[in-house]
Amino acid sequence: MKHLVLGGVRSGKSAFAQEQVVSSGKPVSYVATSQVWDEDMAERVRLHKANRPSDWQIIEEPLVLAEVLSSLNSPEQAVIVECLTLWMTNLLCLEDEDRLEEEKRALLRAVEDFEGDLVLVSSEVGLGIMPMNALARRFGDEAGVMNQMLAKLTDRVTFVAAGLPLPLKS
Repeated sequence: MKHLVLGGVRSGKSAFAQEQVVSSGKPVSYVATSQVWDEDMAERVRLHKANRPSDWQIIEEPLVLAEVLSSLNSPEQAVIVECLTLWMTNLLCLEDEDRLEEEKRALLRAVEDFEGDLVLVSSEVGLGIMPMNALARRFGDEAGVMNQMLAKLTDRVTFVAAGLPLPLKS
């Protein structure tokens, strides 16, 4: 089962995604894509770590996500990736268009080929006002297109708002 979980900041998407991966009954690998650049992000990471079961395998990888998914590809494995929009931010900040395109294509192949249970967490960023700067607009465009492509490759898509899961595809 492949499941894309979308939502805004503090929507409850992480907790919902964790419930989904636990329900598989399989060993869980948690792939964290964030990078800590300031105290606020350090606190967010600390809170996420505190809310995860201690028996989960934790893999921190901000860029080569497809490579990690390929290494974990097994029908006996459950994987949660948090979060695809942070991963996209990391790639955009490299300012390397070839690398960005290569990593996006590789991720889509890795998701398509994945044989275990996979829960992908991504922010839905297109519900607010049009951003005022070019990088923020580019981020919204890239994240929106990536979410659409992943929605086609996954069996389930759930939007989480106010802690409430809203099935979009099942």
